[in-house]
Amino acid sequence: MGYTLVQKIIKDHLVDGEMAPGNEIGLKIDQTLTQDATGTMAYLEFEAMGIDRVKTERSVAYIDHNTLQSGFENADDHKYIQTVAAKHGIYFSKPGNGICHQVHLERFGKPGKTLVGSDSHTPTGGGLGMLAMGAGGLDVAVAMGGGAYYINMPRIVNIELTGKLSPWVSAKDIILEVLRRLTVKGGVGKVIEYTGDGVASLSIPERATIANMGAELGATSSIFPSDEVTRAFLKAQGREEDFMPLVPDADAVYDEHDTIDLSALRPLAACPHSPDNVHPVSELSHVKVDQVCIGSCTNSSLADMLKVAAILKGKTIHPDVSVSISPGSKQVFRMLADCGALSDLIAAGARVLECTCGPCIGMGFSPSSKGVSVRTFNRNFEGRSGTADAQVYLVGPETAAACALTGYLTDPSTLGQAPEITLPENFLIDDRMVLPPCTPEEAREAQVVRGPNIKPVPVGGPLSQSLCADVLLKVGDNITTDHIMPAGAKVLPYRSNIPHLSQFCFYQVDPEFSSRAKQAGKGMIVAGANYGQGSSREHAALVPLYLGIRAVLAVSFARIHNANLINAGILPLTFANPEDYDRIAENNALSIDGLEDITSGKTEFILTNLTKGIQIPLVLDCSERQRRILQAGGLLGYTKNQK
Repeated sequence: MGYTLVQKIIKDHLVDGEMAPGNEIGLKIDQTLTQDATGTMAYLEFEAMGIDRVKTERSVAYIDHNTLQSGFENADDHKYIQTVAAKHGIYFSKPGNGICHQVHLERFGKPGKTLVGSDSHTPTGGGLGMLAMGAGGLDVAVAMGGGAYYINMPRIVNIELTGKLSPWVSAKDIILEVLRRLTVKGGVGKVIEYTGDGVASLSIPERATIANMGAELGATSSIFPSDEVTRAFLKAQGREEDFMPLVPDADAVYDEHDTIDLSALRPLAACPHSPDNVHPVSELSHVKVDQVCIGSCTNSSLADMLKVAAILKGKTIHPDVSVSISPGSKQVFRMLADCGALSDLIAAGARVLECTCGPCIGMGFSPSSKGVSVRTFNRNFEGRSGTADAQVYLVGPETAAACALTGYLTDPSTLGQAPEITLPENFLIDDRMVLPPCTPEEAREAQVVRGPNIKPVPVGGPLSQSLCADVLLKVGDNITTDHIMPAGAKVLPYRSNIPHLSQFCFYQVDPEFSSRAKQAGKGMIVAGANYGQGSSREHAALVPLYLGIRAVLAVSFARIHNANLINAGILPLTFANPEDYDRIAENNALSIDGLEDITSGKTEFILTNLTKGIQIPLVLDCSERQRRILQAGGLLGYTKNQK
């Protein structure tokens, strides 16, 4: 039996465990990336491990999230990251150089390599044939130190693409169709592997768009073959030597299979407030649009921007619509300027923003009250835009441009003949905004600069034999990390200051949660299915830890957040019987005994609801290694004990 793409890369990087479904496996990591919203904490954790220099082939620190500098906090974080990166062997991409995933695709990604990043959209690298995975900052710190990155051996889903996209239909419509079929929970524990004759018709930026939004499926990663299209992309970036062919064996066997006929797709939109609430754009023509945002790590490539510029050229944006353009990288920005497309965008009335994540994480350009915002982004969770009651739709670049012109959600095929764009054979190469680290000799004298907003990492204590605490919060299904720990311009400056950040925890769900938790001193959270979906931000575990949360009881967990809870030393327990979720209410007093047996392999623990006088079975589904992490009070303590 042959190997799939995923199996080939895992086989080449396996350092612990066996490639059997469901087994925990440890992988050697070739590359890492961080961004500034998660990077400060990741590097504080790396420093706490006492390792002098990263042991990866390439680690890059990007500044692309917290670039709105309305005070000293973000600037101090940037200075800390720059100096700690220089000292410890990490390349530093300066603010303005671009969004981490777009820049990494252009300048550093390599087929067949492993990549972990402290951002959930790290799987963008799968467009190049990488096994790229999002992770919490502490997992990335361990990987930078030469440690293995652990996942459960994933199920591999083959999505076969046939045919070719029709005019006005984009790669965004492909991944929206996948989300429509599989839902935001459909990829949990899986890697999506794309094959079929339709793959050859997709450029690397188009493949990257699809791989990027695999994160919205809850998938561990998504991956495309490395073929002649890959070679041409790398050659255009001046690094053809990084190419290696990588395709699945003809007799590879997959756990699941589905087929999408590209020629049958039509423009789609994810409607509020979930990426899987997908409908044809043609059915939404009654929706009046207030704002259009084009960019983000999903759709900010040169090809995406040129398509939008061609559609808007010589026209004027609808008077009721405000349009933002966020090029994905300095490379994209300069090439738009050099070819005149940037002038076309400006002439049409678009507002050009920095080469950053920006509006995608609520960092500026928030919609008006109850405003309809059409975005080429990857998430439309309620409140994520920075406006609590905004209605956010996710679409492809062509649809976004059509909406900008008409003022309504518009199927772009109604505009007539689709414009054709031509990409250059060679892209503009200028890496001056990527600063190399110090040499090992220089690093001995290098100083790390810490501003007053940077506080120590909270560390959990060793697990006790029993846990007695009240339910401080009960929430429903599909709670996102944005619900737990919001982003946005008001919050992101405090990513390195957990005590201050804690006041925003669950603020959109229950504004009193933080003060209630601080008063209680310890507590538990009860949740429905898919708890912690969305971002990889470990702050959604570290802040509850700081607030005294010692366990989360849920119907099910999202992969990265489940790992982050364990890394923080918080027990992630699931209901043996999902209906038992209804037998616990907020403020109930709970007790869990027998936790001294956690490293024995015991999977079922009994929870006693002291308020109601009932017992409920709970399941701890984690590996032997993760049990030792929990016993040690978290990954940081566990890692120190291993030295």
